[in-house]
Amino acid sequence: MDPGMATGGGGSIPDVHSNTDSSNKTLLKSQALYKYVLDTSVLPHEPECMRNLRLVTDKHAWGFMQSSPDEAQLLRMLIKLIGARNTLEVGVFTGYSLLATALALPDDGKVIAFDINRDYYNIGRPFIERAGVAGKVDFREGPALENLDALLADEANLGAFDFAFVDADKPNYVRYHEQLLRLVRVGGIIVYDNTLWCGTVAMPPETPMSDLDKRFSAAIRDLNVRLSADDRVEVCQLAIADGVTICRRLV
Repeated sequence: MDPGMATGGGGSIPDVHSNTDSSNKTLLKSQALYKYVLDTSVLPHEPECMRNLRLVTDKHAWGFMQSSPDEAQLLRMLIKLIGARNTLEVGVFTGYSLLATALALPDDGKVIAFDINRDYYNIGRPFIERAGVAGKVDFREGPALENLDALLADEANLGAFDFAFVDADKPNYVRYHEQLLRLVRVGGIIVYDNTLWCGTVAMPPETPMSDLDKRFSAAIRDLNVRLSADDRVEVCQLAIADGVTICRRLV
């Protein structure tokens, strides 16, 4: 989730992610059931360095923007399943999902990560260094669209990446998709975060929401329709965290 989501504009209507942190970022109706999932199969396997960064980020004013621990577990599993070595991350925040990626990559793996705010990334950088995976991380500050275009300018990068994770400004997801389909290899995976936007994608249009939530929810609905109709990818949408969509490139 990106910093642009942190401020609303709908008068007294709170943003839908208010009061959210890594302990309750779920679309499950039962908080007890989510706690059971975390306590049984997620948190016991969360590396200490990730747990420490997650808890520090929870105290940040925009802490709700970080990925949930079950989502990070999913990313690590996907990276290992496809044997990814070269990956991309669009939107970093403090780097919890970035650290998960770096830990899952082999020793010769690399993740190129883009974010417009280096200060947030610098919060997580010490945890990445202490985990011994800083050498796998290539952080590049600036707008992702421009950074991805720079990669595309080099033909050697076309189809050179195995995996990409996108958790940035939602209105640009559709544009990121077109760029990433050229960078990620056939058989590779692109994962989009926040694709259910706290359930608002299924709410009636007249549902009272902040201006930000209306705008981002509309962008996500548009993305979901496009991904479902895109015959270049195979799609799987999961109700994990705030909604996760996995795309496997077919052509």
